[in-house]
Amino acid sequence: MLHDPNHLYIFDTTLRDGEQVPGCQLTTPEKIDIAKDLEKLGVDVIEAGFPVSSPGDFQSVVELSKAVNDVIICALTRANQNDIKVAAEALQYAKRPRIHTGIGSSDMHIKYKFNSTREEILERAAAAVKYAKSHVEDVEFYAEDAGRADLTYLAQMVEAVIAAGATVVNIPDTNGYCLPDQYGAKIKFLKENVKNIDQAIISAHCHNDLGLATANSIAAIQNGARQVECTINGIGERAGNTSLEEVAMILKVHKQSFGNLTSNIDSKMFTYLSRKVSEMMNMPVQPNKAIVGRNAFAHSSGIHQDGFLKHRETYEIIRPEDVGLEEAGIILTARSGRHALKYHLERLGYTLEKDDLSAIYERFLILADAKKDICDDDLRSLFAERV
Repeated sequence: MLHDPNHLYIFDTTLRDGEQVPGCQLTTPEKIDIAKDLEKLGVDVIEAGFPVSSPGDFQSVVELSKAVNDVIICALTRANQNDIKVAAEALQYAKRPRIHTGIGSSDMHIKYKFNSTREEILERAAAAVKYAKSHVEDVEFYAEDAGRADLTYLAQMVEAVIAAGATVVNIPDTNGYCLPDQYGAKIKFLKENVKNIDQAIISAHCHNDLGLATANSIAAIQNGARQVECTINGIGERAGNTSLEEVAMILKVHKQSFGNLTSNIDSKMFTYLSRKVSEMMNMPVQPNKAIVGRNAFAHSSGIHQDGFLKHRETYEIIRPEDVGLEEAGIILTARSGRHALKYHLERLGYTLEKDDLSAIYERFLILADAKKDICDDDLRSLFAERV
């Protein structure tokens, strides 16, 4: 599989890892609806499900394969023949099918999960990739719990699966354990010590148990990873996965730091898609969530509001329009200053003299201390009472 070293491949697992969150299960038509939006968003890969896990998941992969045209459709398996055979059947209608197979790579997983040895696991990994390769050309291998795996052994495993035909090697920080410098160094070690690494794309799959999923994914990119596995709103097992919108906007804001690296993501869809996924999965987005949270572009501190109204970039590094919002919010609270109050009164069509503003501001502070939310009707009343 030829790949562009200047392209960051976005692998979306909202419909697989994201859907594993308790209470977030989607029907097949709902999955198709989201998948079509993900295709418009510009993701390169959609992980559609884990076909062997249930008849519903199998059917979802079948139907998504029919519904989506340009995106790679990926199905997850464990490293055994039955899983892989079932995944291949589910992918039969995919225009660009990928099987995602793998096995544990840390000594913790090898001993306690598989009751096996490093040597046996290496053989099982290579055999799974070879079998998957007999069904589809594009095979991704995941080295589960790579975040805690021995580096030399991990390099052995990666070399063996690439030799067996893997086109992508996924280095998951399954438990969200790594610090960014540790995870970045792991990717760098593989780039420098796996002799056939140039024959595959390195993929980062990070969990957010310590709040470091996005930071770890960025560290991976900086050290040579060219695929990032992520979800809308960062949903996923336990504390969640890397947030797609965060990775995309970091690339946009810091493009000078990433050279010629680009993605196909249309960031203007983020607000719409975030809200859609949140509603369909019954998974609220925390208000202070980066990029798509309700407060991500809301300014309520008087100092911030004053600076923002004088020059937007004093307090914004991203334009709201770039993520599909119409404008930033100047929220009126007891912490707001005269500048913000004047802005909102003028927005409502009122013209103010300086003395009027001072008088209204004093009454506004009393009201704002008593009320959490100041609405337009409150402002109209304050203006009407100015004399």
